[in-house]
Amino acid sequence: MERELLILHAGRPGCLEGRLGRTLAAALEGVPFRFAGDGEPLRNRRILFAFSLPENGFNVSLGGLLAFLRDRPGCLRGSVGGVVIDGAGELYTKAAGRDLVLAANLAGCAFPGRPLVEAVGGLQNFAVQAKNAGCDLDAAYRLAVGDLAERVLNFTPPRRQRPKVLALHASSRATSNTLDLWSRVRARIEGSCEVRELGLRNGTLEDCAGCAYTTCLHFGERGGCFYGGVMVQEVFPAIREADAVVLLCPNYNDALSANLTAAVNRLTALYRTTSFEDKAVFAVVVSGYSGGDIVASQVVSSLCMNKGFRLPPGAILMETANDAGAALALPGIEERLARFAENLTAQIMGGP
Repeated sequence: MERELLILHAGRPGCLEGRLGRTLAAALEGVPFRFAGDGEPLRNRRILFAFSLPENGFNVSLGGLLAFLRDRPGCLRGSVGGVVIDGAGELYTKAAGRDLVLAANLAGCAFPGRPLVEAVGGLQNFAVQAKNAGCDLDAAYRLAVGDLAERVLNFTPPRRQRPKVLALHASSRATSNTLDLWSRVRARIEGSCEVRELGLRNGTLEDCAGCAYTTCLHFGERGGCFYGGVMVQEVFPAIREADAVVLLCPNYNDALSANLTAAVNRLTALYRTTSFEDKAVFAVVVSGYSGGDIVASQVVSSLCMNKGFRLPPGAILMETANDAGAALALPGIEERLARFAENLTAQIMGGP
C-alpha cells in the first residue's frame, strides 16, 4: 500500500477552497499527499475524504460519492481512510461523516479509531481541544486534521496468532435471529480464535448518568465505574483482553437495544484510561422489516468514531428477518455468513 495520502474531495481538481482548503494546506505541511484524479483507482490507498457542507447539510458531490460507493462493493478494498467534514452550520457534520464511513467500509475501506474530524460553523466543537492544547479554535482544528492524516498514513492493524473475540448481546437465545446467525459465525471462527460471549439481558444494567469528568476518571483509573455491576465485574475485563468486539444487534425501533446502548455509554469510564485503538469492532445487525443501516451507523458512530475502536473492512453484516428462525432460512445466508466469518478472522489475524 502506498505511503502517500490521497485527498478525495469535491470541486475543481487539485484545489480545495475556503476554510477546509486553508486548514488542509496548513495541517498537511510536510505530509506526502496528492489530490485524486477523475476515475482514479481507489484500492490499496491511504485516503482522506474531505468535504464541505453548506448550512443545509447537503453536498451534491458527497451524495454522488455515497451512491458510487454503495453501487461498487469492493472498490476500496485494501484502503485505509479518514474523513474531514467542514460545515457552515452547527448541524449535520457528524451525520455526513458517519454515512460516509459506513458506505466506504462496506466498499472495503478500513478505518482507524476516531476517523472523523468534523468542524461545525463556529468551531465550538474544538473548545475542549483548544483549551487542552493552549491554542485557538482554528489551530485546534488544524492539529486534529494533522493528527488524523498521520494516523491514516501509519495505520497498521495488529497481528494475533490466536485472537480473542468478545461477543456482546442482550437477546433471548430461544427467539433471537441475531444469535442464530452469530452461532453459525462462531462455529466457523472457533478453530482459529478464542471466543467469549457475554449476555447483558439478565439483571439490571445501569446506564451512564454522565458523572463529572473527574469522577469518571477517578473510577476509570481504578478499573471501574461509579455504578459497578456487570460492566465492571465482567465487561470491562473482557474488553481489556479482547482483540475484537462483536456487537450482536437486533434492530429495536431503529436503534441499538437498551442494554447494548447502556453498555456502550458505560465504556466511557474505561475509555478514559484504556486505548481501544488496537481493538477491532464488528457487528451482526438483524432487522425485522428495515433500517439495518441506521443501527449499523450507530455502531460506527459510537464505537469507532467515539470510543476509538478500529473498523476493519466489511465489519458489519446486515440481514432482514422477522419470525424466529427466519434468518437461517434466508436465500444465500450460509455463503454470506461464511464470508463474514472468513473476513473477521483475516482482519484480526493480519489478513488482507
